[in-house]
Amino acid sequence: MTLSGTGRVDARSAGLGAVAGVLAAGAALGVGQFAAGLTGASGSPVVVVGELQIDFTPPWLKNFAISEFGADDKLVLISGIVVVLGAFAALVGAAATRRMAYGMAGVAVFAAVGLTAAATRPDATVASLLPTLAATASAVAVLHLLIPMVRPQALPPTARAVSYDPVTGPADPVTTPAETEEPVLAAAEGSRGPQRRSFLAAGAATAGIAAGAGLAGRLLTERGSVARAQKSLRIPQPAITTQALPPGVDLHIPGLSSFITPNGKFYRVDTALVLPQVDPSSWQLRIHGMVNREITLTFDQLVKRPLIEDYITLCCVSNPVDGPYIGNAKWLGASLAALLRQAGIKAGADQLLCTSVDGFTSGTPVQTVMDGRDALLAVAMNGQALPIAHGFPARMVVPGLYGYVSATKWVTDIEVTTFAGNYAYWAQRGWSQQAPIKTECRIDVPNGLSEITAGPTVVAGVAWAQHKGIEAVEVRVDRGPWQEARLAAAPGLDTWRQWVWEWDATSGGHVLEARATDKTGYTQTSTLAPPEPNGAAGYPMVSVPVR
Repeated sequence: MTLSGTGRVDARSAGLGAVAGVLAAGAALGVGQFAAGLTGASGSPVVVVGELQIDFTPPWLKNFAISEFGADDKLVLISGIVVVLGAFAALVGAAATRRMAYGMAGVAVFAAVGLTAAATRPDATVASLLPTLAATASAVAVLHLLIPMVRPQALPPTARAVSYDPVTGPADPVTTPAETEEPVLAAAEGSRGPQRRSFLAAGAATAGIAAGAGLAGRLLTERGSVARAQKSLRIPQPAITTQALPPGVDLHIPGLSSFITPNGKFYRVDTALVLPQVDPSSWQLRIHGMVNREITLTFDQLVKRPLIEDYITLCCVSNPVDGPYIGNAKWLGASLAALLRQAGIKAGADQLLCTSVDGFTSGTPVQTVMDGRDALLAVAMNGQALPIAHGFPARMVVPGLYGYVSATKWVTDIEVTTFAGNYAYWAQRGWSQQAPIKTECRIDVPNGLSEITAGPTVVAGVAWAQHKGIEAVEVRVDRGPWQEARLAAAPGLDTWRQWVWEWDATSGGHVLEARATDKTGYTQTSTLAPPEPNGAAGYPMVSVPVR
């Protein structure tokens, strides 16, 4: 073993140093969460770093994460950040056992990344920096507490026997065999190594404080939740009620997506790692830019406007062919077109740059909103106040456009502007500025996951062409002739439509494909296209084993 005075430590001390680093990181996360809950900052250091990472995620990686992890993509991102932070913290702790300056340099890197992420969020304030500053201070304190306990301690220099003659004075020191350097080193190893008991006690206390601070932070954050306001909100009756659903709108086939998607099963794709908590009493919407008069609207004013009820299908641009990121709901909201007419749109304006409370932006074509379709500032979904995850207290719903250009959740600002002058969030990252939904369909039944029995077999799914309407769906087996499916009823042009086809299945392996034709005469193409930059394309395909 080499003593710490030489600037080197052994593997045991380095290992304990790594543990100290991980404990310091845990304390930083807990204290950072507590500070975020206490100050009302937009997020803990992990959250703001995750949001910064989302901002720089290329489209192909975004699609991969959504397709592979679905609704758990944000959990995977946070988990990945924590794992990387833990590994980095272990290296910092091991380095600090050699020299504390090395450890402080690592903490400085942590602070720089966290502060940069917090300061560059669209909704950043001074309070946004406090969680990272508190986390950094706690990491520094923990390292200074634990690292001295894991370093080996040097003993005093070797004791030497000295004889004394009354006449001649002190004689030359005599080193006895028992006082050689090796026994002293052995003594150093035995009695002055890492203070393991003290380290274990201090480490346990640190872990307890970290857990307690994190839990307290979560409770403080939940205290600011608007769940109670969401549940108690009374939704006014619509001024314009959608027509009753026609008979046969839902075929009620097991495994087939229901015509109305329940709120709890409606897909969620957005950039928010932490759901924004917006109280209706403080919500405001500002409409400005290329308008004759600027409008600021409170939530009370919004719900007092004539409210429109309509069934509208929403679809995410990241939805792959045959994918799950689509759903249909009954929405209730105020006419966005009426609000824009009240503001007065100036000549030349062609884009609504819509901003969420968390800074996300979408660019919606003015012409689409104003062409007569039910473009809404929605406040309710399937007869209930909007779920927090779906934009409570208000969001945009514009039929016929992919969500990233039409469905801003937690919307608080609409700037009337031009596509040439402003690029919204995903347009800045290479996606198309204008993105009408493509005519597509999906096979829900059979799903290809299990073997089916030969004989009469139901093949069913949904098709969509929002604001164009579905005219026909066709199915083919093993690239044979196309067979027309039977369509369910539909209440209008803006919803998906169920379809079914009876197949006399024969033994063996088969491939089913489907295609949709909309009411403009356009038929879904077989040409494969990825989701980026303006939506996936191709025939849905299911391989079916038949016994």
